[in-house]
Amino acid sequence: MSLNTCVFDAYGTLFDVNAAARVAANEPNRRLFKEVWPSVSSLWRTKQLQYTWLRSMTNSYVDFWSITKDSLEFALEAHKLLNDLSLKERLLALYWELEPYPEVFQMLKELKKNGTKTAILSNGSPKMLNSAVKSSNLYEVINEIISVETVKIFKPDAKVYSQVENVLGCSKSEVLFVSSNGWDIAGASSFGFKTAWVNRSQDPIDRLPHKPNYILEDLKSIPNFFAD
Repeated sequence: MSLNTCVFDAYGTLFDVNAAARVAANEPNRRLFKEVWPSVSSLWRTKQLQYTWLRSMTNSYVDFWSITKDSLEFALEAHKLLNDLSLKERLLALYWELEPYPEVFQMLKELKKNGTKTAILSNGSPKMLNSAVKSSNLYEVINEIISVETVKIFKPDAKVYSQVENVLGCSKSEVLFVSSNGWDIAGASSFGFKTAWVNRSQDPIDRLPHKPNYILEDLKSIPNFFAD
């Protein structure tokens, strides 16, 4: 079968996970945070991912919003900023409206124009994902939003990827799965999807048994995979 469905990871792939910290750092009265925001944002993201894996392995699922809050608290405490409650609340508020990468809307618009079915498959909770899609004006170019909340386990568990077939009614052989996370690509490739790794940072390929089919610098070329 030929590819006719494009499924995207959300955080770090469509939406810039560093946007919340970057925006907050440039607001008034954030002098201390402005000095350390890249480190805070990086640690926030690292712990966020680690907590999803650990909770999956220990059968202690909580939704992604709880994990996002817990990981932010860890990152702030590590930088001696945990007592800055206004900063914490501001960062959490900004996470509900993360900025998409610059090419996202046009790329999705092209996919819609050529009749490609599009979906998000994410660890994010439904409310978080709907908020991000709404604030980015992407509703008209995304067909479906699929959250791990239905199966209550995080990527890269195979039950997450199987939702694509269940929800969209397609075969895995028809799907191109797109993610900026190497471990997510490995999980999706293991499941049987064709995969495109968006390697914006030019990182080395993860030493895992399943490799991406394609490696891209950004999302601009995604519509080419579905061109007539």
